[in-house]
Amino acid sequence: MSISEKVPTPQEFLIETPLYEIASYEDADLEQGRLLRYFDETFDSYCPQCNSHSIFERYWQSSKFKEYDPSSWIDCGVFSIQIQCTRDRRHKQLFIFEAIGQTIQKIGQLPSIAELNLFDVKKYSKVLEQKYFRELTKAIGLASHGVGVGSFVYLRRIFEFLIEESHLILKEGSAWDEETYKRARMNEKIEMLSAELPEFLVENKSMYSILSKGIHELSENECLKAFPIVKVGIEIILDEKIEKLNKEKKLAEAKKALSSLGSSI
Repeated sequence: MSISEKVPTPQEFLIETPLYEIASYEDADLEQGRLLRYFDETFDSYCPQCNSHSIFERYWQSSKFKEYDPSSWIDCGVFSIQIQCTRDRRHKQLFIFEAIGQTIQKIGQLPSIAELNLFDVKKYSKVLEQKYFRELTKAIGLASHGVGVGSFVYLRRIFEFLIEESHLILKEGSAWDEETYKRARMNEKIEMLSAELPEFLVENKSMYSILSKGIHELSENECLKAFPIVKVGIEIILDEKIEKLNKEKKLAEAKKALSSLGSSI
């Protein structure tokens, strides 16, 4: 159980905040608590039943109401929020919270955070070996259940795989100095591999030290706070690899088509 220093927005609380993390609201933040308790916005999210993204809205079991007193939610106990997919309103998601004093804690949800987030990473199976794609999904699953350090372990393995993948390509070159590479620190290895690595990784090589520090020095809560930022960094690196793969595929198809056209004219 951890206490969040930054009050999440209602949408962040629903979709991104792990179970059992406590949000503590100062007097100036009470309106954010009311906006969650009486949530009535629309937002984009993954619908497992549609197997695609959709717009979701609040499902009101009884008549819709809004409480405009910012402190109306304080110490209200257990409450639930149900949302429905606007593509098919039979598709619903449930979130359960408990308000004690000026704190709110998410104590249950269906589907899980992991299920809501895994859809968007399926595309990375194109550029990650099956073993490392599974580790990416494990990292997301662990973080969604409040396990921060463990999630960093898997993200660091993926980072190391990306480095080694480029190393195996460049070590075949005649100008490669394998002994220097073996003695180098990670930042130096990344510089040596910069011609092959995604640009974002080279520019943000400090990600590795952040992941290592998370595993060895940071608390579960500190890792959980950093996880979304580091995960986005990994995703940007993988997005660059997908873009490169698609470009190479398009070039190969264009060359083949032009060759075929040239022989037929």
